[in-house]
Amino acid sequence: MTLLAFDWLLIIEKLVLIAIIVFASLGIALYTTFAERKVAAILQDRPGPERAGPFGLFQPFADGLKLIMKEEIIPSSANRNLFILGPGLAMTAALMTCAVIPWGGTVSLFGREISLQIADINIGILYVFGVVSVGIYGMMIGGWASNNKFSLMAALRGASQAISYELAMSIALIALLMTTGSLSLRTIVEQQMALGHLWNIAYQPLGFILFFICAMAECNRTPFDLPEAENELNFGYHQEYSSMKLGFYLFSEYVNMIMSSAVMASLYFGGYDIPFFNESVLPQNIAALVGVGALLIKIVIFIFVFMWIRWTIPRFRYDQLMNLGWKSLIPLALVNMLITGAFILARM
Repeated sequence: MTLLAFDWLLIIEKLVLIAIIVFASLGIALYTTFAERKVAAILQDRPGPERAGPFGLFQPFADGLKLIMKEEIIPSSANRNLFILGPGLAMTAALMTCAVIPWGGTVSLFGREISLQIADINIGILYVFGVVSVGIYGMMIGGWASNNKFSLMAALRGASQAISYELAMSIALIALLMTTGSLSLRTIVEQQMALGHLWNIAYQPLGFILFFICAMAECNRTPFDLPEAENELNFGYHQEYSSMKLGFYLFSEYVNMIMSSAVMASLYFGGYDIPFFNESVLPQNIAALVGVGALLIKIVIFIFVFMWIRWTIPRFRYDQLMNLGWKSLIPLALVNMLITGAFILARM
């Protein structure tokens, strides 16, 4: 009976943690759309949205309400079931990434130690790659089920782009794993927090640059937004979508950007570690909350960089996109992996 009660408490803890993380991610993504428009406005020397509420703060809710109230249209020639499945799969895959990200340390509540991580699995990085790969199917299914040639071409572009840049990302990650010796995100974060150990960006600067470029391509962010190149393919793979199905596709891009930022912060920038500060001097719960705040600040910085690049660098041509992935990033990732291996062997 004691074991059964403990299992139920653990399940309740995880369900509450899942709800908090998912709704927090959705809330951050909601206002990331607002931040994107404000950052674009600043870079283009204009005010941006400012009418919906004070300083335009209600603009995300106005946009969401507009999408909800729009007419739901499914083309008569579309595959109805797959047409509905596509955006749902894209959104679900984007949210599933948060399961293995360590958002903070542990908190003590009602005599129980609660880890601020949904699942600490020893193959966390492989899980992230698997879920991200599933998200590509959401794009492919939506483009194919629309029965629109432009949507299908955009979906094919997205799939080939993801395959190309996942290779360079994986090789860059192998070099990091050779340094850390673990696939668990929490273990990698705790190693960076250890006394006398620097963040992994100090050991893998080239690997981080490669990972960051590939993350932009995986998130379909400019200058890698070829699946949504409106000057070539109209509106891209979600051209036939309307209402909240379109909203799911658009929203999943921002959720992916947030999760990519969280993964990069965990792998290369210490996760919830606070630089030049010893968290052990704080009470446990306070230290955990401060750690969550530190990780969120790092995520916000990454998101700003994503936006800055989007509104600064023009979109690549498709041949330039593929050449960069296959002829530049993959060779650089291989060289980085070989150099890392040589250093490890030299230290043995």
